[in-house]
Amino acid sequence: MPLNRPSTRSFKLKLVGYFVLLSLLPAIAAFWGFSAVAKQSEVRRVDARLQSGLRAAVEAYSEDLDATAQQAAALANDVRFQAALERGDAAAAARLLRYPNLRVESADFSVGPRPQLAAERQVVVVGPEGPLGYVIASGPFDAELLRRVTRRSGLSDGEQFVVVDRGRVVAGAGWSEARLDVPADRPTTVTVGDSRYRVLIAATIGERPGATLGVLASHDAIDATTAEIQGRLLLGLLTALFVIALVAYFEGRSIVGTVSSIGRAANAIARGKLDERVPVRGRDELARLGNAFNQMADQLQQRLEELESERHRLREAVARFGDALAATHDTDQLLRAIVETAVEATGAAGGMLIGAEGQVVEVGSPGRGADQIELPLAAGHETFGTLFLFGRSFDDDARLTAVSLVGQSVVALDNARLHRIVERQALVDGLTGLANRRQCEEALRTEVSRARRFGTPLSIVVGDLDDFKAVNDAHGHPVGDTVMREFARILERSVRDVDVAARWGGEEFMLVLPGTDGEGALRLAQRIRDYVEGRTLLTPEGVPVRITASFGVAVHEPGLEPEDLVATADSALYEAKRAGKNRVSLPRGQSDVRNVR
Repeated sequence: MPLNRPSTRSFKLKLVGYFVLLSLLPAIAAFWGFSAVAKQSEVRRVDARLQSGLRAAVEAYSEDLDATAQQAAALANDVRFQAALERGDAAAAARLLRYPNLRVESADFSVGPRPQLAAERQVVVVGPEGPLGYVIASGPFDAELLRRVTRRSGLSDGEQFVVVDRGRVVAGAGWSEARLDVPADRPTTVTVGDSRYRVLIAATIGERPGATLGVLASHDAIDATTAEIQGRLLLGLLTALFVIALVAYFEGRSIVGTVSSIGRAANAIARGKLDERVPVRGRDELARLGNAFNQMADQLQQRLEELESERHRLREAVARFGDALAATHDTDQLLRAIVETAVEATGAAGGMLIGAEGQVVEVGSPGRGADQIELPLAAGHETFGTLFLFGRSFDDDARLTAVSLVGQSVVALDNARLHRIVERQALVDGLTGLANRRQCEEALRTEVSRARRFGTPLSIVVGDLDDFKAVNDAHGHPVGDTVMREFARILERSVRDVDVAARWGGEEFMLVLPGTDGEGALRLAQRIRDYVEGRTLLTPEGVPVRITASFGVAVHEPGLEPEDLVATADSALYEAKRAGKNRVSLPRGQSDVRNVR
């Protein structure tokens, strides 16, 4: 026995070494991964704070600029001020210009301060004969602004606001004229001199490009926090390795003792004496190990049966995965999931799916291997493509699994196709092919919300075919349907991609025109009206059919809900009908032009 002690100690040391080596690579990978995550998390935390602070600063600045713009609007509507501009009286205009950060510009004079760095909004002064000049509201970018937004933003130490003009820092950082060529509204790391900063620049504020606000944070704080986290991670890694080595040492000593006790019996079995059994005495660990040796041969068949059961379970799992695919409606995701699952379930080296529309999805190494499985994806008269699996050799079970998967996949793809059809039917009018009322209402709510948020213009046009019932009565409903479809095509060809043309109900249609003011909407409606009036349709019997249409135009104003905007346009449409039809009308109060032929 004394001769065995050196080898016993050697085995225990080897076991310790093996455990440490096996744990080292995952530990290093975990350390690297957690370090990267920690750094990214710290950067995101700083970015979130910068975004919050910059958003608060921009909101504060925008509120001040809005207030100044309201003062400019009030001054532009002052009759005395309009008279002063019409007379070219600069002194009178200067006396009325009692608000700060306002100036007046006309063809005759310019009165008021012109800040070097400021966002501006201009208000047109309109007199009886037309525009007289402009009242311009300014929001200066100065030190007072930086102090005010710093108090509201809640930035941490090492973070500060700056004023950026055409990519250069002009105020607020302690250094100036440094280039910050970074995209707006996207946190970016830049290097200035020997220092690194995390920088976030706001988009241009105001109506014309110019100076804007930015916020920056020193990257040293991020690096320091990351280094601290890495230190704690490294300490945890070393502690874990020590614990693993200690556990491995004691486990090795226990294993060596057990192996030494049953070595002779194990050697006998190793020499081929499978009928050799370990004498079992007692109920300790040695006895349990002896029973394990004795039961090993008896359990071989049982293990084979369990393996077969496991393979059957795998096939069922693939089938359940196919059921899950059937609940998915994204065709691209379905195609990729089909190829990936087929490659994994069959052990293929690679797979390729060629879709019915020519799209190709590849996984692994397509074309590699001497064996190939080709399975078409078809359901009835619908074909979704062909699946190819490549490998060294496919047995019957693999082929059966692939066929089962393809069967489930075809169900999923057909469900996705039907879902797209139903989805389109829910949003598109069946007769005209335009958006239906539901889709139009959703689009109108979205555009009204956007107009409120950004202050952009929004107009709608409601059109109605004049005397459409007479067309149906005189020529029949098929001709009426043709007239409706032709009118829908005219609307569709007349609008932009961002506009929405919809059938509102019956022979009434609606156009939602984001970014379009009342004058633009009026011109569009008049152009459509002229085109419709000049069109002549022929019935199947060759009888000419002339149609006209009336239109009501409404422009979104602050405080108007979508329902109010629609009601306003309807009111204008009814006024056009009462005025004789075949015309375009704006509601009272929105234009001096009432009815346009």
